[in-house]
Amino acid sequence: MSTSIDFYKMNGSGNDFILIDNRTAIIDPEAAPELARSLCRRKVSVGADGLILIENDAEVDFSWRFFNADGSSAEMCGNGGRCVARLANMLGICGSRLSFRTLAGIVRAEVMGSRVKLQMTSPRDLRLDEKLELSDGSVVVQHINTGVPHTVFIMDTAKDLEKQDILSRGREVRYHSHYAPAGTNVNFITVLGQRSLEIRTYERGVEDETLACGTGATAVALVAAAKGLVEPPVDVRTRSGETLTIYFSGETPEEVYMEGAATVVYQGQLWQEAVDNPGR
Repeated sequence: MSTSIDFYKMNGSGNDFILIDNRTAIIDPEAAPELARSLCRRKVSVGADGLILIENDAEVDFSWRFFNADGSSAEMCGNGGRCVARLANMLGICGSRLSFRTLAGIVRAEVMGSRVKLQMTSPRDLRLDEKLELSDGSVVVQHINTGVPHTVFIMDTAKDLEKQDILSRGREVRYHSHYAPAGTNVNFITVLGQRSLEIRTYERGVEDETLACGTGATAVALVAAAKGLVEPPVDVRTRSGETLTIYFSGETPEEVYMEGAATVVYQGQLWQEAVDNPGR
């Protein structure tokens, strides 16, 4: 890494990210995973749920490389997608309507001030009422892939949702042999109304409960609709208190959109000291 690198800290519904314009290849691809692990450490570095690199693409406005806090690559991230769309528009890389490449495919977005409407990856692998054996017995879960795999627990009440041990149960399901080797994100929801849900998410790669997960919000809206519990558009209230709106139509929708805020927290420069792992 050079002496200093410009970066942006952004927030999407409580999911926070470090974003770097890497179109001039200032960050070596081989060094990116370790850079993500170093920079995303809270208290000893910038701290974030993930690192996003904006890079050149010959066919669309830009491509991204997304790294979780543990350095692993992720196919898609809805909240990160909204943040990168807004930043690219702010930097003049693209207009308010744009498209960019992810490992899950090309994604379209529309920037409307601080709000972004993002096309999500076409959902696949919907499996309803699947039995799963856990350490405390058999449970019934739902599963869908919205760019990344998501497993969903449906709680009867908000009180049931609140008392869930997200960390221990989420970790057990995330590493369950049924989802090996890739693992799964784990979501817990309750229905608030005909068009609204509340969600808590254990996020793969972060390995903890996060304040929001865009692909998770999309997953639970689609699962709940498939179960006949809600109708679109669906407002999904995240742990941060912010709401993401999921738009789709039909039982097996090809096009799904998520809308929510993408906030610029600050702009700064990374020094080599941020990468030298003082906390290890």
